[in-house]
Amino acid sequence: MRRPIKHKTHVEPDLQYQSLVVAKIINRIMYSGHKSHATRIVYRALEIAGEKAKKPPLELLETAITNAAPNMELKSRRIGGANYQVPIEVRPERKNALAVRWLVEAARNAKGKPMEEKFAEELLNAFNNTGNAVKKKLDMHRMADANKAFAHFAWGNK
Repeated sequence: MRRPIKHKTHVEPDLQYQSLVVAKIINRIMYSGHKSHATRIVYRALEIAGEKAKKPPLELLETAITNAAPNMELKSRRIGGANYQVPIEVRPERKNALAVRWLVEAARNAKGKPMEEKFAEELLNAFNNTGNAVKKKLDMHRMADANKAFAHFAWGNK
């Protein structure tokens, strides 16, 4: 039986930067429908990160997402009664989604500061190829590299 077709939701660009990426980050940070609060956090974090790095905030954000985005991921495949972790390439939309998710998650897991400072710090870390989001990407690449012997099972994966 075929899977149901997934319809992509259309996201409007944010008001300040006219960027879809910033709008998606705002939606990812938002809790319980408090979009204005999430918007304030993201704009303030971009401002803080831009001042510290002495770069335009959007340029810094794009580089941070590129540095945190994985190229390979593992997918479980059941073949002949055994489960194999098969490395597959990540689609561009999923790359960005994973990078944004990991950046926000890493900022949330940090303790002791307001969210805008934690998110700005995580953006700067990703910009400099350090931090938890980049570590997660490197761990995923390491696991994919360790399981590349099972790459021949990747047929049929989407």
